[in-house]
Amino acid sequence: MKKLHWGHGLAIALGCFILFILFLIFIFPMGKQNSEMISNNYYEEELEYQKVIDAKKNAAKLESQPIYKVTNEGIQITFPEAVKPDGNKAEFVLFRTDDSNLDVKKEVAISQNYFIIPKKVIVKGSYTLKLKWTENKIPYQIDYDILWK
Repeated sequence: MKKLHWGHGLAIALGCFILFILFLIFIFPMGKQNSEMISNNYYEEELEYQKVIDAKKNAAKLESQPIYKVTNEGIQITFPEAVKPDGNKAEFVLFRTDDSNLDVKKEVAISQNYFIIPKKVIVKGSYTLKLKWTENKIPYQIDYDILWK
């Protein structure tokens, strides 16, 4: 039987290194999820983000905040009696991080302090519900994480 010397060790180490590089090139990327950008206007929106921070701070100061409830019809958003959005209008965004084609964005009229996002526009998965409204020209925003089944 032949003895192993430093030349054989070097060849084995080089072979292992080449196999590792081939693994990184061909096999590793298959496990990655879709890595599309969250927004096409990312940089412009980032410059405006201070307004979002202020709106969230305003909403955090409210004594009672709007709540959501999953119903047979969809997602029901109920505003407390103390909250009166300007023009009885609010805007919501159902934001899907894994597929922007499934995002839902709409301005809705609020009747009887609630509105419903119909289940026909929602696909199974994880969403971030961004609820935005103004009251006395003061912006408010609340974000909820929702798992739609």
